[in-house]
Amino acid sequence: MSMKPNVSQAKYQSYLSGRQPTKPWFANAVRAFLTGGTVCLIGQGVQETFVHLFHFSEKTAGNPTVAVMIFIATLLTGFGVYDVFGQWAGAGSAVPVTGFANSITSAALEHKSEGYVMGVGTNMFRVAGPVIVFGVVAAFFVGLVRYLVVS
Repeated sequence: MSMKPNVSQAKYQSYLSGRQPTKPWFANAVRAFLTGGTVCLIGQGVQETFVHLFHFSEKTAGNPTVAVMIFIATLLTGFGVYDVFGQWAGAGSAVPVTGFANSITSAALEHKSEGYVMGVGTNMFRVAGPVIVFGVVAAFFVGLVRYLVVS
């Protein structure tokens, strides 16, 4: 069954089409690129600090770098800064590690009035839980395929 708009709906759609604001697609893309790149540049700076100041190798500096970036994003989320940054930066604030930390922290803060177990513990993984499950399942299948191909 086809749902054709009637005459009044068509008139309303034509009325709306001339009055909707245009979306700044190009400006949003540039802003996301620059802010996402800046977050990655900060992460690279943290990693270089671990390599040169603390004498980590390139390989061993990865985990503490991720921990520092998660800590920074969590701290900024707790102070309400990351949300303002995310509104302005758009997709640039969704760099995987910091965006993931922000999503977990935001959910935890939103439900803290319900208590630590039923509020924070239950709801902080509501957004991040499917990502974790998908990552674990995908890693299992990639590992299985690699095992079968290499063996």
